[in-house]
Amino acid sequence: MSRLPGALNKLPLPIIGSPLFIISNPKLVIEQCKAGVVGAMPALNARPAAQLDDWLAEITETLAAYNLAHPDQPAAPFAINQIVHKSNDRLEHDMAMCVKYKVPIYITSLGAREDINAAAHSYGGVVLHDIINNKFAHKAIEKGADGLVAVAAGAGGHAGVKSPFALIQEIRQWFDGPIALSGAISTGGAVLAAQAMGADFAYIGSAFIATYEARAADAYKQAIVEGSSDDIVYSNLFTGVHGNYLAPSIRAAGLDPANLPESDPSQMNFGGDKSKAWKDIWGCGQGIGSIGKVQSTADFVAQLKREYQEARERLAL
Repeated sequence: MSRLPGALNKLPLPIIGSPLFIISNPKLVIEQCKAGVVGAMPALNARPAAQLDDWLAEITETLAAYNLAHPDQPAAPFAINQIVHKSNDRLEHDMAMCVKYKVPIYITSLGAREDINAAAHSYGGVVLHDIINNKFAHKAIEKGADGLVAVAAGAGGHAGVKSPFALIQEIRQWFDGPIALSGAISTGGAVLAAQAMGADFAYIGSAFIATYEARAADAYKQAIVEGSSDDIVYSNLFTGVHGNYLAPSIRAAGLDPANLPESDPSQMNFGGDKSKAWKDIWGCGQGIGSIGKVQSTADFVAQLKREYQEARERLAL
């Protein structure tokens, strides 16, 4: 049994919503938390930077009021994603805002830093770090992260190439802390499968794009509803880091999804004004074949819960 620090202990559902660049916003985060899953958003989604103060106030105050009104079924905690990379010139400001509001969970990406972990730990915050292989997992824990987001093959956005079976079993040989598994998870049965192979939580992103609350274009949501794993393209062209994207958006940008050139990894661009990702080139994982409609976050989480319980019952027979 994994050691689960306070903010991750006794969650209503073993699910963490992936922080979706551009798409996640307070409305989506709040609805995820109220439905019983950890809602998350990147700090960089608040633009200008001063907006992050307003957004964190909205999230914390709304969830506090909800919990007072529903003491028997409180909301799940929320998470903020920090891009820990030298290209992020907002990191110091955004961390100060997160510490001010005592953000319960941090999801750090593209670099592990001891000072970021220490800032979160100063008031009891929990840090999960994105990794794509066992080597990076070791580095993250050595630098003070509490847990890991294992980003396996098939995950939306920046993703690795490791099978979830291989990745989880390698990490579990030495780490008994919290692990969230990312990679083509969009059903309650897949949530249970993630736990069966050794993860504590499923990390779900692409499926939440196809919700009413997500700040995504209608065409983006519809492409997810109509798409399947055959429509996902793995490329490093758009940011310098390999990721999974929807082929229709690549075609709409005048490019051939089957013949994309390689990018120079030294020219990383994580969504700045000059980048087409993620506004025009749509990130998406391989698990979209089960998504048949756009619906509310509450309805989607209720569906996941039903499927999760049904899967548990089938295995109990």
